[in-house]
Amino acid sequence: MNQVDQYRSGFCAFVGRPNAGKSTLTNALVGAKIAITSDKPQTTRRAVRGVLSRPDGQLVIVDTPGLHRPRTLLGQRLNDVVRETLAEVDVVGFCVPANEKVGPGDRFIAAELQAVRASVIAVVTKTDTVGKQRVAEQLLAVSELGDWAEVVPTSARAGDQVELLAGLLIGQLPAGPQLYPDTVTTDETEENRIAELIREAALADVRDELPHSIAVTVEEMNPRPDDGSGRPPLVDIFATLHLERASQKPIVLGRGGSRLKRIGSEARRGIEELLGRRVNLNLHVAVMGEWQRDPKMLDRLGF
Repeated sequence: MNQVDQYRSGFCAFVGRPNAGKSTLTNALVGAKIAITSDKPQTTRRAVRGVLSRPDGQLVIVDTPGLHRPRTLLGQRLNDVVRETLAEVDVVGFCVPANEKVGPGDRFIAAELQAVRASVIAVVTKTDTVGKQRVAEQLLAVSELGDWAEVVPTSARAGDQVELLAGLLIGQLPAGPQLYPDTVTTDETEENRIAELIREAALADVRDELPHSIAVTVEEMNPRPDDGSGRPPLVDIFATLHLERASQKPIVLGRGGSRLKRIGSEARRGIEELLGRRVNLNLHVAVMGEWQRDPKMLDRLGF
C-alpha cells in the first residue's frame, strides 16, 4: 500500500464485464446508493459518479457499463462510454467476480487495460459467494491476466476489505485539492437518480427478455403547495417507461395494470428515501420502436 503523506484527489473507473459487481462495489465504497443494481447484464448505462471523501483524500468513482460485444447502437455507445472514461481517470479497478471462472470477456478487458495510462488494481468481487479455496484460485487466475498494481479480494455486500480497497485506490491518486464538498456523494441529478430507481424496480419484476428494452424518463416533478402540516410537501412525479415493441406493453402492465402498480410501489419507496419526502408517482408506458438502434431516439433518451 502506498504511503499517503499528503491529501490526494482524483478519479477511479470500475470496469469489468456485465454483472461483475461494479455498481454494488461503488455503493459500498461511497456508503450510499448511487448506482442501481440488478443481476441483469447492462444494468448500468451511463458513467455514474460517486464521491468518497476521507481525511487522506477524495476518490471520485466512475461506475461504467460492462464492456461487452455490442449488438445494437446502444451497446456500441455504452462501450464508447467505458473507453472514454478509461482515458481520463487516474486509477482503474478491474472487477472480476469470484463466483465465475475467468473467461474470454475478462481476458478481452485485461488486454484493453494494458494500453491505459492509469495504474490498475484488480478486484476479485463477490467473495462472500464462494469458499476460501475458490477465492485463492481466482486471485491467482486474475494475477496472471496482467501486471496489476494490486490484486484485492472483496465482498461489497459483506463489507469485507472495502476499506482496504478504498485506501489502495486513494494511494494511487495524485496529490491534489478536494474536488467536492464532504457532503456530496454524487453529481447525478435528482431526475436521473429517480429514473434509475424506476428502471431498477422494473428490472426486478419483468421477464428476462425485457431489461434491455426498457428506458425511463422523468417528465415532470411538481412539489405540491405547503399544507401547513409541518411535513415536507408531497411531490407529484410523472415518468415514462419506454419500450421497443407493442407486444412488450402488456408484459410491463400486467393483468389489470398489476405489474406496473408493483413497479411503482417499489420505486416510490426508494424515491421517498432519496428525496426525504412523500411522493405520488405516476407511471406511463410508451412504445418507442427499436430505440436501441435509432441514434435520434438514443440522443433523446440521453445515451
